[in-house]
Amino acid sequence: MKKESIFERFFDITKSGSTMRTEILAGVTTFITIAYILILNPQVLSDPYVIMGEAAMATKIANGVFIGTCIGAFIGTMLCAIYAKVPFAQAPGMGLNAFFAYTVVLGMGYTYNQALVIVFLSGVFFVLITAVGLREAIIRAIPNSVKSAITPGIGLFITIIGLKNAGLVVGNSATLVSLVDFAGWRTEGADMTIICGAVVALIGLVTIGVLHARNVKGSILIGILVATVAGVPLGVTHLSSLSMDLGTKFSDFAEVSFLKMDFAGIFVGKNLLSTIFTVVMLVLSFSLVNMFDSIGTLMGAAKQSGMMDENGDVIHMKEALMSDAISTVAGAMVGTSTVTTVVESSSGIAAGGRTGMTSVVTGFLFLLAIVFAPFVSIVPSCATAPALIFVGILMLSNIKDVDFSDMTKALPSFCTIIFMPFTYSIANGVAFGLILDTLMKLFTGKRKEINLLTLGVSIVFIIRYAFMTLG
Repeated sequence: MKKESIFERFFDITKSGSTMRTEILAGVTTFITIAYILILNPQVLSDPYVIMGEAAMATKIANGVFIGTCIGAFIGTMLCAIYAKVPFAQAPGMGLNAFFAYTVVLGMGYTYNQALVIVFLSGVFFVLITAVGLREAIIRAIPNSVKSAITPGIGLFITIIGLKNAGLVVGNSATLVSLVDFAGWRTEGADMTIICGAVVALIGLVTIGVLHARNVKGSILIGILVATVAGVPLGVTHLSSLSMDLGTKFSDFAEVSFLKMDFAGIFVGKNLLSTIFTVVMLVLSFSLVNMFDSIGTLMGAAKQSGMMDENGDVIHMKEALMSDAISTVAGAMVGTSTVTTVVESSSGIAAGGRTGMTSVVTGFLFLLAIVFAPFVSIVPSCATAPALIFVGILMLSNIKDVDFSDMTKALPSFCTIIFMPFTYSIANGVAFGLILDTLMKLFTGKRKEINLLTLGVSIVFIIRYAFMTLG
């Protein structure tokens, strides 16, 4: 009889119906799917300084944020692995980092180091409300009409991310979006990179679909690798310089990012009461979006992986939420924006990940990425995009659980689903679902069915949308 390893016993891998090989493949799949954040997050957080013409400072911040992103993602993902024992990854959220950069720094005039203070405070706030069980209570108060819509909503959300990253869907001034012009190669001066990227994405998507239909393990990871290789002759996978000056990156990390929050600078030369009010509003803005992004992701991914108990609650929910809260605090301390549970975790779950072992693999890959960043950057976004689109297919299948026969449930469910992709935010989908569920019950004689906590959260969201600009 084969002796179980310490990892298999600690994570109950066999009991969960998985295997060590599957968990490792799933962890690698999640990492490759989310690895783009290691490239984009430094770009986004340093961009205000590029726009302001401070190139030298922008470079330092980009280098510091790269190291901080790797460390913050490692801490958060390992908390998910060891403390919560769930197959979720954590990394800086893309919407929240844009809010950090373009609203707080560029728009409101805070420095990078002062904005980190706001992220830190929102993380501390999260730790407190998670410790007293308020976040769990909010999740339990979410009505079934919204709960049933979260998974298919996230499915559409990550699908549109995948379509955008693939270059299959492009912007159009007349229709908002349109299909990429595959015949553009006939036009002189056409951007062939976009067209070739779309072709690479289709190759990857078909590969994943065929392998999955044939029950081949690791189909998503294989599809990403096939697409990456296909991108070499098509000019979208670049095998150029693999060198990286780690010394400079660590030096800049120590100088501008690591434990460099500027608490005093927030108040210097400003009206005290006005500044306190502004900071509180910003902390609430970060908190609301992060809370419902993570809640939506946890519920959607947990349902997909079968990690729901008989009451419809996420298994190890409090531990997962606390991991999210602690990683946000840690992320601010190492110089990055809000760290949250990422929707790309679904790709690893779709690849068979069922335990914290998946997150262990992903977490260590985040740490190794500090050294092997050039190899990570070789994989183009159009090669990881098929994984997101394919996971969207799997998650959208849960739409069968939505009750469209009762309009008091159908309207909130439908809006939960469509607001996620069309506003590019999981939080917006959940928020409008809660607000509309409350209004439908209020005006159709079902007031007794309204949960007081749901009502309170809905009112808070209405106030947020009315008074707090986000991005």
